[in-house]
Amino acid sequence: MTADVRAQAARVLAALFADQGSLAKQLPLVEGKVRERDRALLRELCYGSARTAPRLQLLAQKLLRRRPADREIEALLLLGLYQLEYTRIPDHAAISATVNAARELGLDRATGLINGVLRAYQRSREQLQRKLSGNPQFSSAHPDWLWRRIKAAWPDRAGEIFRANNASPPMTLRVNSGKISRNDYLHQLQAAGISATPCDISLVGITLAQPRAVDQLPGFNEGLVSVQDESAQLAAQLLQPAAGERILDACAAPGGKSCHLLEQQPSIALSALDIDEERLDRVRENLCRTRLAAELICADATEPAAWWDGQLFDRILLDAPCSATGVIRRNPDIKLLRREADIAELADLQARILRAMWPLLKPGGSLLYATCSILPAENAEVVAGFVAEAEDASDNTPHTLNGALWGEPQIAGVQRFPQPDGGDGFYYALLSKAE
Repeated sequence: MTADVRAQAARVLAALFADQGSLAKQLPLVEGKVRERDRALLRELCYGSARTAPRLQLLAQKLLRRRPADREIEALLLLGLYQLEYTRIPDHAAISATVNAARELGLDRATGLINGVLRAYQRSREQLQRKLSGNPQFSSAHPDWLWRRIKAAWPDRAGEIFRANNASPPMTLRVNSGKISRNDYLHQLQAAGISATPCDISLVGITLAQPRAVDQLPGFNEGLVSVQDESAQLAAQLLQPAAGERILDACAAPGGKSCHLLEQQPSIALSALDIDEERLDRVRENLCRTRLAAELICADATEPAAWWDGQLFDRILLDAPCSATGVIRRNPDIKLLRREADIAELADLQARILRAMWPLLKPGGSLLYATCSILPAENAEVVAGFVAEAEDASDNTPHTLNGALWGEPQIAGVQRFPQPDGGDGFYYALLSKAE
């Protein structure tokens, strides 16, 4: 027996409210329970409700005397409001289906509440929106703390950042230049009836006009291409591995950057490090599909004495754990899962990993510090603080790639913001170690 798509979407959202994991973790647990034809709707309801949750929560607060104690009831209310506000589902059908989902979840006691709140929104939609129009959380669809952080850090860019975060992301591919040229692969896409254009900054990037299932991409299973955002592709371009070098990819999962380094320079000896064995399995899968090899190490980057063999690395890629505020459009649940207190904790962890990695680098070597965050506290401030305390470290981040500006130079490193039809928000700092 198949389950109701809205009931399953409510379970996913309720798990997010309870901080029990991300959309990427929760969705696979329920997708098999709904009819195949309903899975696209399930994804839209989950991703769309998460993306607009800060707005929907304010609307619910105006329509309720107090927040529901049951997370599944709260989830159903947000799902109902999302359908009324953002989908083409007729209002009566959206309300009726959401009330029926409450029954499937055993929440018969809440059917009257859900029906009443959604019908009240039908009647007072324009009035409510006028009342909330001056609320930054409502207008930006970002939690208040994140709105304040972005506005303070990037006052001239905040509007475009919010718009990009609330948009659907493009699907970008990385061509394996060791197997096929970008032009030749573009011809293969054209022959398959798939419209695509080359990326502006990445030399091996291609952006599809419309997202596609990977099994529709020519040569995907043979490793001709991988799905990877353009900004993420710049890591290998910036690090520039040379033949035969010993390279460490710290915090390597899911392995896209590891594979790109090997594709760019197959003769390197690459060690891929990650603290999470389950996430390291993703690295294994990507290496297997692309027919590449690397040493995999499951260990804590802050404690190299427990795993390092004492041989210095020529280059290190440190893709530091971060708030992921540059990839909100791909992971809208960040708006629900991330807290302001996380930022200081992450910055402390980033600085500790950076200090732990530096002694592993050869004199004359390069370390590329990277995050998918747009918050200076995790990026330029961490790197500038490290460079100030390390006598043998200097910032040599190039401001141009392929003759073009690729981001906004900072006191250290370069910040790249999410592009409407291009790359995600990323930060890079290329540090050189004195000889």
